Amino acid sequence: MAKQYRKKPVVIEAMLWEGGSIAASNIVGWIIDGGHAAEWLEEKPEIRVSNGELAQLFEPEHIRIRTLEGDIKASIGDFIIKGVQGEFYPCKSDIFAATYEEA
Repeated sequence: MAKQYRKKPVVIEAMLWEGGSIAASNIVGWIIDGGHAAEWLEEKPEIRVSNGELAQLFEPEHIRIRTLEGDIKASIGDFIIKGVQGEFYPCKSDIFAATYEEA
């Protein structure tokens, strides 16, 4: 039978990424200073072939964060969270707002 559990109140660190190289540099530096790997990737064209036809799309700028589970992309508008064990991961702003409040 399932039980109910309440999330323990913990204080985390987080930064909102609003896009651009300067903000990304601050976040990437914070992650690297925390002992983890991350990089900012500019918007770039991406060519895809589908049914013999070429399609040019654009991959939007993002921050790639290396985690134990693999690489995770943070999009513009995401919060980057430093978890209780020093891990970093992105969180969509609506989920962040529903889960966290400023300490």
